[in-house]
Amino acid sequence: MLNKSLKRTIILWIYLSCFLSISLFANEKPNIIFLLSDDQSVNSMGCYGNKEVLTPNMDKLAKGGVIFDKHYCTTAICQASRANIVTGMYEYRNGHNFRKDALAASIWEQSYPLLMRKNGYLTAFAGKFGMGLKDRKKDEKHGEKDFDMYGGAKGQTSFKTAENSSMAKYADKYPHSTLSYAAFCKDVMEKAISEKKPFCLSISFKAPHIPLIPDPKFDHIYADKIFTKPANYGREFSKHLSEQSKQGRQYDNFREAKTYNDSMRKYHQLIYGIDVALGMIRDDLNKLGIADNTVIIYTSDNGYTQGAHGYSGKVLPFEEASRAPLIIYDPRNKTSGKQLRCKSLTANIDFAPTILALAGVPIPKTMDGKSLLPLVDEPSKEIRDQLSLMNTFGEAATQVLTVVTKEHKYSYWWYEGEGMTAAEDLFNTNKDPLELKNLAKNPEYKAILEEMRKRYKAELSLVKKNSLEMYKVYGTLFDPEVPASAKKGLISKVHTVAKKTKK
Repeated sequence: MLNKSLKRTIILWIYLSCFLSISLFANEKPNIIFLLSDDQSVNSMGCYGNKEVLTPNMDKLAKGGVIFDKHYCTTAICQASRANIVTGMYEYRNGHNFRKDALAASIWEQSYPLLMRKNGYLTAFAGKFGMGLKDRKKDEKHGEKDFDMYGGAKGQTSFKTAENSSMAKYADKYPHSTLSYAAFCKDVMEKAISEKKPFCLSISFKAPHIPLIPDPKFDHIYADKIFTKPANYGREFSKHLSEQSKQGRQYDNFREAKTYNDSMRKYHQLIYGIDVALGMIRDDLNKLGIADNTVIIYTSDNGYTQGAHGYSGKVLPFEEASRAPLIIYDPRNKTSGKQLRCKSLTANIDFAPTILALAGVPIPKTMDGKSLLPLVDEPSKEIRDQLSLMNTFGEAATQVLTVVTKEHKYSYWWYEGEGMTAAEDLFNTNKDPLELKNLAKNPEYKAILEEMRKRYKAELSLVKKNSLEMYKVYGTLFDPEVPASAKKGLISKVHTVAKKTKK
């Protein structure tokens, strides 16, 4: 029999061993997987209420994590949105969008991928990089040298894996690019494990961006499916919207219903491919024994309009384009598995600070976004009471500043000419998510209109204060107090002019 002293020693040793292992796990930095789809609407997933689609892995992820119901893209177009995501900054501060400029080195150096790498993470990227970097050599303009593992490509990339040179080695097994990114993920996991490093892995799927070329492997999924059009489908539901919003390609490219169902089959088949890829990634996490310490963030660079109000594409501040799905799954969190939803106002500028916070990396003061971790801990909390949406792409008339709260959305359409006068939109997005009633001229909403105008003015003041030089013109154009006559000479600075009003 063991004497009492030896027994106490063994018990103490066991206790200390358990305490040490718990402490080490508690201090272990989590792996982070950031998954970004391209042009995926909120209503394209079962967990967001669409009963016509199959998204089992996305729905499973949502059940394990937190679903965000008021998530917005502060600029709803791919290049600017991606810049907003990596920098945590509004567009007018990072300066990146089509027809604007590339990301300056000083800004890129403060992006989350570079900061994570500097702080000991193995970093990896694959898919559509979607941004340009200033003052770079030819093989460094799209982040090629800024990650430990790189499977990215410039431009829109290709759905044919073999045509994406950095991913070509996966082409034989996964000829369609969507699943190839899951294979890339596995290689990243294995490398990180071998090097005993936590990893920060960012995947930017091309799907479901046009051209709609889904993986034929899944042709059977929606072969005979008939999709229901949204309740605000068609131009009969745009009469209450500003003429300015109808001047660009988002209005011009709308086509009536003949091809709608075929397009929706392909669109949702592309998303199904992402869902399968997500399932593969999670299977590999389990097989490699790292699932319990890996946080997964799933979202899209912007929404997609799909004929709502007779518009197509994205860009504009309407709900279908500016909102995007967001799920955050942290298996370590007390909220995991409780099927919770968060109705707090969140934005794509929040991803960089969230990822840095997960890793315990200080968040640069230059970032406009906020960490979403308090909302993962307690989804009923609030981290802000308003945010702004900005469009500086396309026709001058469609360029607009918008302010959003949990309940309301206000836009000021500044452009005047070709029969247009300045206009305002006011929507109650909680009671009227389809934005069928413009309340700006409703006397019952006069007090709310005035409140939203004040909120708009506050956001405009930030644009004026914090804009890079090329964006300072918007501080004037978006200002309701500046007369139209004073704005005419500035229109050339925003590159395009409005077309004639369509009748």
